[in-house]
Amino acid sequence: MEATTWDRIGRIQEWLDAEGVQNSEADRRLLRVLKIGEEYGEVAEALHGALGANPRKGASHSWEDVRKELCDVAVTTLVALATLSPDAEKEFDDRLRHLVGRISPPREDI
Repeated sequence: MEATTWDRIGRIQEWLDAEGVQNSEADRRLLRVLKIGEEYGEVAEALHGALGANPRKGASHSWEDVRKELCDVAVTTLVALATLSPDAEKEFDDRLRHLVGRISPPREDI
């Protein structure tokens, strides 16, 4: 059986729970949400580098770097959601359906 995205997110979450610093549940939730901000900062750094926006550093990153960092933000966010919710997959899917439902005109196939 092929692992789904949520199976993989679960594996990352389990690994973090087992191998990370042992914190209280409240701290674990807080730190996983804060990690999203750290990952976002890495996207910003890669974007600046891809644009060559810092004259001191020049073109230090590629657009591939930006895409990889965006993936890291998405994964980190899903791990944080899974940490906060016993049914993260359903919550995410429900929210995504809600957001798609706001697009005009709505489509039945989504």
